[in-house]
Amino acid sequence: MPPLGVNSLTFDCRDPAKVATFWAAVLGYEVVELDGEGADIRDPNGAGWRIIFLVVPEGKSVKNRLHLDLRPVGAMAEEIERVKALGASEHRYVAEGGSFWTVMLDPEGNEFCILRGPQDGWSPQG
Repeated sequence: MPPLGVNSLTFDCRDPAKVATFWAAVLGYEVVELDGEGADIRDPNGAGWRIIFLVVPEGKSVKNRLHLDLRPVGAMAEEIERVKALGASEHRYVAEGGSFWTVMLDPEGNEFCILRGPQDGWSPQG
């Protein structure tokens, strides 16, 4: 048994309600707690990590050192349009190493990637 397990993923942000609502919609999670200090979202099936959003006074100023890579169940382009409608913005398209993905920004500028999906030629077998 490993000595530690991941309890939660925590985002520092200026507007926890806005960012938590965005990520809950992106991931199919539920907002389970929201107050003046932060927000908490969770997978309604209990399978995914708990994600916490805490208020910090400063805004984002540099590239994230940690980000989420999200694999669509269908096509990358469809997910890009879906998350843009939820408040994300498209940062850049990357094609390298025989693959491709799109770097996106959440409503406060945190980077995340939407990877290619099965409809784009991705297969879990490689």
